[in-house]
Amino acid sequence: MRIGIDCRLFSSNFTGIGRYTHELVGNIIELNRHLKEPHQLVLFFNNPEFHQFKTIAPIKKILVNAKHYSIKEQTRFLRLLNKEKLDHVHFPHFNVPIFYRRPYTVTIHDLTLSLFPGRKMTKWYHRLAYYLTIKNATKKAKKIIAVSQNTKDDIVKLLKRDPDKIEVIHHGINPDFTIVKDAHVLEKTLHKYHIKKEFLLYTGVWRDHKNLPRLIHAFKKLKEKNYNLQLVITGKADPNYPEVKNTVKKLDIEGDVIFPGLVEEKELIHLYNAAHIFVFPSLYEGFGLPPLEAMRCGTPVTASNNSSIPEVCGIDNALFFDPENTEDIAEKIETLYKDSDLQAALIEKGIRHTSKFTWEKMAKKTFNVITRAS
Repeated sequence: MRIGIDCRLFSSNFTGIGRYTHELVGNIIELNRHLKEPHQLVLFFNNPEFHQFKTIAPIKKILVNAKHYSIKEQTRFLRLLNKEKLDHVHFPHFNVPIFYRRPYTVTIHDLTLSLFPGRKMTKWYHRLAYYLTIKNATKKAKKIIAVSQNTKDDIVKLLKRDPDKIEVIHHGINPDFTIVKDAHVLEKTLHKYHIKKEFLLYTGVWRDHKNLPRLIHAFKKLKEKNYNLQLVITGKADPNYPEVKNTVKKLDIEGDVIFPGLVEEKELIHLYNAAHIFVFPSLYEGFGLPPLEAMRCGTPVTASNNSSIPEVCGIDNALFFDPENTEDIAEKIETLYKDSDLQAALIEKGIRHTSKFTWEKMAKKTFNVITRAS
C-alpha cells in the first residue's frame, strides 16, 4: 500500500497536535520498517520541517507549504495528494481538502471550536470554514479516530456521526516526563523563574475554556487564609486574553503569581517535579495531557470534573472540582495541600496509572486502523 500522512502540523516543539503528529510519524515509520512487506510511506510537510525531518527509513517527502484553512490547502495540497494516487491518507487533524476523494482516516482531538469558539478567527467566514471543513472531514472518512471517549461522544452528538465509524485511541506520554532526583537541577530552574515558595502549577494555553481567571480567584482565597504559596502559570501570553494578567493585577497578588512564559520541555519537567500541586481548571478538554504529565513526574493533581478529564486521569487518581465554582476549586486545592496522606496516595496511583499511556501503543493502534480502513 501507498500510505500518505499529512505532516503539515509536525513539530519538534512538542505542543498539542504538533507533538501528536511527531510521535505518530516516528513510531509508524519504525513499525512499518519492521514489517515483512513494508508499506510505501509518503509524508507531506511544510517548511521548515520538510528540510529538518530526517530518517534512515525509505520514505518519500513532499513539500506542500500550504497552511491550514488556506486557499493553497484546497488547491496545491489537493493537487499533490491526487498526484501521488495514494491507497490511503491519514490526516492527524481535520483539515482535509474538501474535494479529496480517495480513502482516508482522520483524527479528531476535540470539538473545542464548536463549544468555545474563542477570540481568534472570529469573522463569519472563519466560522463557516471551520464548520464545512470538520463536517466534510468526518463525513467522508473511512474511519474517525477520537482521542477519548468524551471526544467520540461529542462527535456523535454535535456532528451526527455513526459511533461505529469512530475508534477511541488515547494519546501517550513522552518517557522524558519522569521523576527528577537531582534537587540541584530543580533548584536551578526555580531560581531562574524566581520561584521561592511552595507553588501550585498550571501549564497550557490561555484561551477562555482554560478557565484561568477562576483559578487565580481561587488562589486569592488561599492567600486570604495565609497560605504561603505561589501560583505558576506557564504558557505564551496571549493578547486576546488579557484578563489573565489583569485578574492578577486587580486582586493585587502580582508578587505571588509567576508567568515563566512558554518554557522548554526540560524546564517544564523540572516545574512538574518541583510543584506541590498541579491544578487543571479547564472547562473542556478533548484529552488533556498536562495532568498525566504531572502525575508521571510524581506530583498530585486536582482537576476539573468535566469533559474527558476524569476519563483520562482516572476517577481515583486525582481530586476533582467543579471548574465553574471558584469556592470548590479553592476548597479542593486546600484539602489536597493539607492532607499529606492524600498527596502520597494520589502520587502513587498517578504514577501507576500513567504507565498505560504510551505513544508506541497509540501509533500501533492508529496504524492498524489505517491499514484496515483502506
